[in-house]
Amino acid sequence: MNAPFFPQLEIPHTIAAGPGPGNTAERVLNAFTSPGVADHMQPDVLRGMIECKKMLREIFGTQNVHTFGIAGTGWSGLDAMFSVIHPGDKVVMFVNGTFSGIDELSVRMKAATEEELKANPLNPQAASVVTIPVPHGQSVTAEIVEEALAEHKPKWAAMAHWETGSGRINDVKGFSDACEKHGAMGLIDAVSSLGIAELRIDDYPGIVGWASCPQKGMMALPLTYAPVSFSDRYIAELRKVGSRSFVHNPIMEARHWAIIDGQDVEKGTYHRTHSPYAVASFHEALRMVLEQGLLQRAERYRKAEKALRAALTSMGCSVTSNMTSLIVLDLPEKLKGKEKDFVNACRAENFGIWPTLSEPTQVRVGILNLISETELATIVDRFGQMLNRFEVEADTAGAISELKRQLS
Repeated sequence: MNAPFFPQLEIPHTIAAGPGPGNTAERVLNAFTSPGVADHMQPDVLRGMIECKKMLREIFGTQNVHTFGIAGTGWSGLDAMFSVIHPGDKVVMFVNGTFSGIDELSVRMKAATEEELKANPLNPQAASVVTIPVPHGQSVTAEIVEEALAEHKPKWAAMAHWETGSGRINDVKGFSDACEKHGAMGLIDAVSSLGIAELRIDDYPGIVGWASCPQKGMMALPLTYAPVSFSDRYIAELRKVGSRSFVHNPIMEARHWAIIDGQDVEKGTYHRTHSPYAVASFHEALRMVLEQGLLQRAERYRKAEKALRAALTSMGCSVTSNMTSLIVLDLPEKLKGKEKDFVNACRAENFGIWPTLSEPTQVRVGILNLISETELATIVDRFGQMLNRFEVEADTAGAISELKRQLS
């Protein structure tokens, strides 16, 4: 049988103006492709890993020794964090969008008893998991968390910090305070906030576990390392009950990063054949985040989002989000029901915006690694041109002028 022959895959440049991944910086791409050919135990690779975990502690704002990266995507980091949840554990989940909803499904799979899992393996109805739904377009508030934890008194509580499904920031301080007050251990999905939000996780003692991803605020390549950070209380509980994930057992993974029995050691012991190129690129991405300054990055994103919001609003759009790296909006009334057609037309021309993945259908425009005036003006121009093609009279030049006015 003749094997199929395919031409070389060539991927064009895309404006990745969605919720993530963002456009990867040239420095990070160069770091991935330029290292010498080395195995995963070469001394410089091991040194890079030691430096990565130290930089991650600075970015997280923590003294947690168990701060490192899980090889894989953001879901790998979340799987590691949720591995501490066992069948029958009482958990309160707060859901206000697509991705907190997927977190909730993951937790139901972990917390389901054997009988509950057999009854519906892909969507188990775990009786020990209490879901608190918050309407799309609204944030999880301190009052919502306080009321739920006071009523249900769970062992665990979990929430997304920034929910990209609806573009909403949830109250992480209120969540931490309620967890402390009611004796729950808090778990936070920080996939979209780490590296962008003004965040020092040690300021939130009610939260014992944090999980993020490489390709958003970290500016790293997808499928490298998902940053995680676990408090001593989390690790003590994990030692007591064991991990519900063999591949992503946080204690085993920590050994790979030379963290053993709660201490940094000279050399890791757990065997994980990882990529030296992934280490090099991840290391460079973390260096870039710290070079730019965490507070300065947060301010630049705030300013860029405010300017882009004003420009898109001037063309008849209505913004419902409050994140600083993502705008979720309703198109002008004339395009009601045509949101997916609009997005697909943009994406066909390598302008990578996204629709929301749950109802109501809205449009998501992201600015991850796209916060210079030139990049933002390109987004406004491409968006305005497409509005005009959909027979909406948008003053693109005026919108760009408004953008520049806000930035100045």
